[in-house]
Amino acid sequence: MARFYCALPLHTGAALSLPPSAARHVQVLRLQPGGVITLFNGQGGEFEATVTRMGRSDVEVLIGTHSATEREAACNVHLLAGITANERMDWLVEKATELGAASLTPLIAERSVLKLKGERAEKKLAHWQGVAVAASEQCGRNRVTRIEPADTLAAWLAQHPATDGLRLVLSLSPGTQPLRTAAHGHSDVTLLSGPEGGLTAAEEALALAAGFVPVTLGPRVLRAETAPLAVLAALTLA
Repeated sequence: MARFYCALPLHTGAALSLPPSAARHVQVLRLQPGGVITLFNGQGGEFEATVTRMGRSDVEVLIGTHSATEREAACNVHLLAGITANERMDWLVEKATELGAASLTPLIAERSVLKLKGERAEKKLAHWQGVAVAASEQCGRNRVTRIEPADTLAAWLAQHPATDGLRLVLSLSPGTQPLRTAAHGHSDVTLLSGPEGGLTAAEEALALAAGFVPVTLGPRVLRAETAPLAVLAALTLA
């Protein structure tokens, strides 16, 4: 059954017009009145909905039964990931959503090729949030990975003092722990990973001073968009 994100209050028995994006997808699928779809709004569970009207640019539905189904990981993982070049950041957002990331903050690192600010940053944020929505629709999640505004590491740390959750930073420096050793038994993890070329020594020192524990994924050097996904897979997949 086709699934669509609908950022509106959903209640059994309510009649509503789908948001433009969802309406376009329903029209592309050539669904007709009487067709049944699944809607979710990120607030928990999903709803069955029946198409009642197909207009030229709008679609009306009747909200049916609610299912409390959740497909979230037991470990709540927040990514603080260096912005990668070209379409690789889109790929990272998409796959991080599929793997169950709770949130993702694009990190404007010293070695980031793409530097974002102002209107360009706002457009990229909206684009990446859209990528996360589409990935949630596809993979069956009833929650959507929250894409936070892009920020530098220093600014992010100033706004996020250390909490009870575990903080990890992917590092190639001596003295790192294996990921599974450091993360064992933790259900709330913030992971910091760098862009192409990694974090600078100054950025890593800043993270360590803020309570991040250096961890390794082994002897191979993974791409900037691969490494955080490997961590997510290790922490969130059953």
